[in-house]
Amino acid sequence: MPGRAGEGTVANVLDPEKRLRVLAALVDGNSERAVERMTDVDRKTVRRLALAWGQGAVNLHNRLARGLQCSLVTVDEIWGYVGKKQARVTAEDGPDVGEAYTFVALDASSRFVIAWYVGKRDQASTDAFIADLRARLVVMPAMTSDGFAPYIMAIGTSFGPGVDYAQTVKNYTKRGRREGPSDHRYEPARDPFITKRAVFGAPNLDAASTAYVERNNATMRHHIGRMRRLCLAFSKKAENHRAAVALGYVHYNFCHVVKTLRVTPAMAVGLADSVWSLAELDAALMTAGPCEAPEKQALAPRVPETTARELPNGRGFLRVVNGGKPSAAPAPMAPPPVEPTSIAAPVAASSSPVTDETGQLDLFAWKPKPRQLTLWDET
Repeated sequence: MPGRAGEGTVANVLDPEKRLRVLAALVDGNSERAVERMTDVDRKTVRRLALAWGQGAVNLHNRLARGLQCSLVTVDEIWGYVGKKQARVTAEDGPDVGEAYTFVALDASSRFVIAWYVGKRDQASTDAFIADLRARLVVMPAMTSDGFAPYIMAIGTSFGPGVDYAQTVKNYTKRGRREGPSDHRYEPARDPFITKRAVFGAPNLDAASTAYVERNNATMRHHIGRMRRLCLAFSKKAENHRAAVALGYVHYNFCHVVKTLRVTPAMAVGLADSVWSLAELDAALMTAGPCEAPEKQALAPRVPETTARELPNGRGFLRVVNGGKPSAAPAPMAPPPVEPTSIAAPVAASSSPVTDETGQLDLFAWKPKPRQLTLWDET
């Protein structure tokens, strides 16, 4: 704001320590009003910082998350909404109001979130999400998803039919709602619950799973309060929702240490040398200039996890399917047992049907029996 005569311009700059407290509260899943109460910072200031951090997260991710050699990719989508739930959306509401699904692509080896996309759960959003995923990779991956049908066309269009792609389909039932205490929405029976099928290529169905990305969904629901169910932390505007999602995933990639790996996902994939502190994250986000999303490149064949032999001239690998185990040949069928029969006298030709001892008519008994030709008179 302009100062008095003879004085310089007075700027309202938030204290760096207090700004880090705001950032820590946001990435820990708190709403804007909760952050206002916790840090004593006005809610409008919290919102402006969240938008700035979110845009910086998008630019930073576009600059770093490219040319990745992630060979095991799982994709999934997380439900959320903006403004109001889909059942209450009217014709007067804008296109961004209602359900806002977050599509996520996770590297199963490093737990690195390769790509995300916020939109409706339809074919257009799936195509845009898979196209962005394809542009960030330089190795043909093995992919796994749930039974969402638009994935088939989107993956086939972006990666081609040569990708090893499998679906793990979960068979939800309403049995838990009718039977009371055993609610199968949260604890389904595991044996008949999941079925796997190959869609493209020759994926390893034993290793095909969406467990890692679903575990990541649970982690992100904790770090991004707007994704939680049955709470008042939902987004009121689509812009704020996308910014919060971007900030949450970048913080996860560079600051969150995976317990089983003991490093951050960015360290595991080779994009960082150490765990980033909140101060380092703040500085990187605020200084990240505009950066466009990467363009897709040619995909190199991935090194198979099973026994394989590399083909000359970089044409790929000759790998063993089904672990090298020969397919079991069907056992030869044993000939049916032959029961001894007694020689019966020839039945003379008859024009009327013949009945057996049970009284059942034999419609073929009237036909004459074939006779052996002979050169001599049988008489």
